Amino acid sequence: MIGQFAKGRVYVFVDAANILYSQQTLRWRVDYEKLKKYFEGECNLCAMYFYTGRVGENYKQNLFIQKLERFGYVVKAKEVKRIKVSKSVYEWKGNLDVELTIDVLGNINNFDTLVLMSGDSDFAPLLDAVKAQNKRVLVMSTKGHVAKELLDRAKYINLKKIKDKISYHKHT
Repeated sequence: MIGQFAKGRVYVFVDAANILYSQQTLRWRVDYEKLKKYFEGECNLCAMYFYTGRVGENYKQNLFIQKLERFGYVVKAKEVKRIKVSKSVYEWKGNLDVELTIDVLGNINNFDTLVLMSGDSDFAPLLDAVKAQNKRVLVMSTKGHVAKELLDRAKYINLKKIKDKISYHKHT
């Protein structure tokens, strides 16, 4: 499906936090090995980046990151911060939007199509900058988790439409 929209060299940038929220809505998980194979089968995938917050030396999280790297992802992780929002309420924040933006712009001459796996409206100016370089822009997310600002700027692909190709099934 994505092959009909992605042309030339393709770079994929995954905003892990945003996709996590999508998965909660969908009630199924993305299998990141299948996702990478899906792109390889559909287009000329040249690179796949994955941005995630990290919580200390979390063993399971570190295993997951190592697995992604074995699959061929370029993983960018940074420590999440605990931010006080009221007297006894804290929120965890691990925003990597700036890192993702820097990597997209730093690779602008290496791709013809950008696939942004996020629905975050903060990326609207980035999409404008990429399109100004005559690049194709695709956004993959889920209904309810994709901002109008992105829909106005890019071809939208609902993750639900490729569920059968990318969903995780526990091996028994």
